Amino acid sequence: MFVQGVLNWLTLASLTFNPHKHEDKDPLKRLGNLTPYRVAPASHKVEAELPGDCSVDRVMLLHRHGSRGPSGSEEVALINSLVQTLRNGHDALQDADLPENLRFLQTGKGYESHLVPENLTIIGREQLFSHGVEFGLKYPNFTTETLLSSTTQRVIDSMHFFAQGRFGREAEDKDLLTVNDIPGPVSWITPWNSCPGIDWHYASKVSNEWSNSYLPKITERLNDLLPYGVSLTDNNTHGALYACAYDLATGYESPWCDVFYEDELADFEYELDLIMVASVGYLVPNNAGRVMGSVFVNKLIDRFSNTSGEAQSLYLEFGHDATIMAAMAAMDLNKDEPQLSAEELRPHRRFRTSYQTPFAAQMIWESFTCKESFDGPQIRLVLNEETYPLRTCAETKKDSRFGTCSLDAFTRANKFSTDIEFNDDTWQAACGARTNVYQSLNHQQSFGYSLH
Repeated sequence: MFVQGVLNWLTLASLTFNPHKHEDKDPLKRLGNLTPYRVAPASHKVEAELPGDCSVDRVMLLHRHGSRGPSGSEEVALINSLVQTLRNGHDALQDADLPENLRFLQTGKGYESHLVPENLTIIGREQLFSHGVEFGLKYPNFTTETLLSSTTQRVIDSMHFFAQGRFGREAEDKDLLTVNDIPGPVSWITPWNSCPGIDWHYASKVSNEWSNSYLPKITERLNDLLPYGVSLTDNNTHGALYACAYDLATGYESPWCDVFYEDELADFEYELDLIMVASVGYLVPNNAGRVMGSVFVNKLIDRFSNTSGEAQSLYLEFGHDATIMAAMAAMDLNKDEPQLSAEELRPHRRFRTSYQTPFAAQMIWESFTCKESFDGPQIRLVLNEETYPLRTCAETKKDSRFGTCSLDAFTRANKFSTDIEFNDDTWQAACGARTNVYQSLNHQQSFGYSLH
């Protein structure tokens, strides 16, 4: 039974890895941080493989949880409001002459939502299991006895399914821990727990400014297609966009995705990017996003420098999109100039959650050494299966060619982070006094942010 179960899972796992890995014409691969797992677009200026005389000696994985149901009360309310509006207009819809992409509203009870909020979906379980398998194939000689996750249940579940894919029966003998099991005043996986002064309201303000500019046009277009007696609000349109993303997170298709034009989905993607960049990225007041990300950067440098002499060869850790994006912001890896704003959509932006933090995103850091190609310890970032160029610390043509840099150069380039210690003046200026942390978390969840 166990062998057959693994074979069944491997069959499903093969569905996750698209052979057309650089294809980027599908708008459903650009749904912000709600995008089903996808391989990142390749950087055409960076070599995909390290030189043959190089060998990886240490690996640090930070994995986002897999696809989940709606997060936060706002998203759930938007989808439920849409369903109720359609129920109220059910009779009017039956006799209407609808375009083909809206005729699903006339079948049976019309559109019904059965999404389970917050939980990892079956697609999410598949993503993590298959990623565990792929990780084991890529790094067969690296192992660990401990895996670590945040305390959120879907992240714990993601850790479990990854472990099953990577270790099989041996996963039963591994220590699957959460950040609560690790001593210390602040976690590099959930640093916002120790940043009570962060202003979650600001992200809502920025995203609302953008959504208020693009939703009315879509609502007007859709209402022109619907019969008298069915009148969508902007909130209903918003709910339909979220329904598209979350139906995909639960299965493989959504009738709502075919309702929207490509540019309308691009507007929705941009909204989700604005939420993230204003929550844990470059727009956060008092630079709090980058300050929170410094915790991860310092942990990475500490492990790869191995100053204690006790660093492991492999770290398997599981968190959130916010974990990854705060860390990238601290390193200035996806900074836009000028910064993103709600005034206009920036189509060629560097801060792009569709590419960087889709569901089940994989941030893999490698420490490697070479016989001749490079001198001393080097560092590389592989983000969602593609090398992400470390341009902030590249010093040579070879650094640029392979997207890597020396560990020394990486450390120097991240002085912003290495100069910060938890609860020092910089931390206090960004995060405020240590008050009730859970009050901050409740504020975040009440605004329906999709950070987790």
